[in-house]
Amino acid sequence: MKRSKKERQRLLTQTIEDNPFVTDEQLAQQFHVSVQTIRLDRMELSIPELRERIKHVASKTFENEVKSLPLDEVIGEMIDIELDKQALSIYDVSESDVFARNGIARGHHLFAQANSLAVAVIDDDLALTVKSNLHFVQPVHVGDRIISKAVVTGRDEEKNRTYVDVTSTVNGNVVFKGQFEMYRTKGEGE
Repeated sequence: MKRSKKERQRLLTQTIEDNPFVTDEQLAQQFHVSVQTIRLDRMELSIPELRERIKHVASKTFENEVKSLPLDEVIGEMIDIELDKQALSIYDVSESDVFARNGIARGHHLFAQANSLAVAVIDDDLALTVKSNLHFVQPVHVGDRIISKAVVTGRDEEKNRTYVDVTSTVNGNVVFKGQFEMYRTKGEGE
């Protein structure tokens, strides 16, 4: 259905307000226009690009929540967190993240995203990785968006340990799984 520019821009603004993490590509598909048209509409409406929207939402929402490391040290963009429960981040794979020969993302980028998320979810001033068990399920390529979810699965108060499972997906397909044993300086209720 062809919409007027005014109507499209009104709907575009509403869509981005409802979901600030929607991509230009998704918007172009939704409104049956080119990505360039979406970018021009955003510029005209003074709506920043996705990365800036994510940083803005994250800095407003999480700057006082994450205790174990500065928010700008989380690899990827934090989009949700409940300390000692769960956290969510996204990471867009760029040319510099992949092997030139085959375009596959280097594993340390997936690990870094997952590990920093496992640290960030800990409700403590200090959280360190004691050990991890990693499984790279399938390759990730340039242009892919990795969504990682960390879930706190248990605690050992005697050892000051928290256990965190991280699952990373691209387009709903699991690409990485990790179990992290994290050291924290204090036990629950301290």
